Formats: sequence, structure tokens, C-alpha cells
Amino acid sequence: MDTTQRTDQQRSADRRRRELLEAADRVVLRDGPQASMNAIAAEAGITKPILYRHFGDKGGLYAALAKRHTDALLDSLRAALDAPADRRERVEATLDTYLAAIEARPQVYRFLMHPAEGGQVADQGFDVGKHSAPLLRRMGEELAQVIEDRLDLGPGSQQLARVWGHGIVGMMHAAGDWWLGERPCSRAELVRSLADLLWGRLAAAGDKVGGPGF
Repeated sequence: MDTTQRTDQQRSADRRRRELLEAADRVVLRDGPQASMNAIAAEAGITKPILYRHFGDKGGLYAALAKRHTDALLDSLRAALDAPADRRERVEATLDTYLAAIEARPQVYRFLMHPAEGGQVADQGFDVGKHSAPLLRRMGEELAQVIEDRLDLGPGSQQLARVWGHGIVGMMHAAGDWWLGERPCSRAELVRSLADLLWGRLAAAGDKVGGPGF
């Protein structure tokens, strides 16, 4: 097999994988954490063994969906952080971007962050909840890097940036989870309240010389 044939096959496989993930997305939007491999295979018009061939098992499919949605969310968060506005406005825009994302697709959020009824997805005993921690850690590390690149935090800046990154992500996740379930206030009110909580030393920190600013 020559290089052109291998490239064409890889392109075809990548396209098929995207189609299967889009089918999985449609089922997750409908069923949330109860989404099953049977339902996803039916939506894609294939048998479950073919779905396994592409993703290995439900864990593999979950990981692919998680990467797809986390990549998109991180791109949106970076855009909010780098928007041409003052720091407070960018902090609020970043918080709002996260909350708007989980509000727009609550079933996807619940699939990624919560176990199904009774803690398991029935068709394979797959505990979705135990897989949410790596997503939050990834977001925490990404935000920590942004903070370190943009703010002059003095001695121990790398460690402090990681503490802040993971702390902010944990706060967004916990507050957003509570808010999505109870809706005790508007999204704008929650954004302002969380920004007020963060504002202390974040407001006082200087931008790094020659850095992109924050």
C-alpha cells in the first residue's frame, strides 16, 4: 500500500469517527447520562460491535466525546481571556463562557460530569462520574498556564498559578453544577458574584512585562 492509499484510508477513518461522534452527541443530547452504546449504534445505523471496533468500549467513546467537548470549551475560554477588554470584564466573560456552555447543553454536561441513575450506565456498568476528574484537572492546568503567562505573581509564581487555576476551575464547576440544578439566580448575577469572590489579589497583580496581559 502506497502513502496516498494510507492517507486516503486515514482520512476516511477520521471522517467515519467524526460521524460516529456526531451520532453519539445526538443521543447524549437526548438521553444525557443514560445514553447507551445500543442507542448510539442505532443512531449511527451500525451494530454495536462496529462501534466497539472504533472506540474499544464505552470508556473509549466517553474519552473521545470528552476531548471533543473539552477542546471546544477551552478554545472558547481562551478567546474570552484574550478579548480586548479590561481584566475584570475578561474575568466575567470567562466565567460566563463556562456557564453559558453548560446551560446550552445540560445533557452533555451531565453525561460528562455525572453518573447515571444509581451510579452506572446500564448496558456496561460504566461509571461516568469517576471519569470527570481528569477533565477538571486538564482545565485547571490550562487555566494555570494562562495565569502564569499573563500575571506577575512574584516568587513561587508557577505554584501559585496552579493553585489559582485549579481553584478557579473547581469553583466554576461546583457553583455551576449547583446553579444548573437549582437556578437560584440569573447567570449574570452568578457571574458577578463569582467575579467579586475572585477579584482580591487578582485585581492587584501586575501584568508580566512583555506578556499578553490579563
